[in-house]
Amino acid sequence: MLCGPKGSEMQTTAPCSICGRRVELFELPGNDEKYCLECSADVAAVILLTTEIDAATFAGRDAENMVAEFAQLSGRLLARSQSA
Repeated sequence: MLCGPKGSEMQTTAPCSICGRRVELFELPGNDEKYCLECSADVAAVILLTTEIDAATFAGRDAENMVAEFAQLSGRLLARSQSA
């Protein structure tokens, strides 16, 4: 279907809330934003890590490895969002 100026094709797919790619998007429970598969996996991992880090800290257990993984995922998400 052609529409828009000079017959340009209009994209109907919304962009990923993080990286801006126009691909199939996924919703995470309790979250209004939609993400591509790669970003949704990272966001889900960040959510789980946050819960596990809090639980480990509350129980007095070492959470250093989880904090490092959280930092790595956060950095990857930040880099993706800045390149969009």
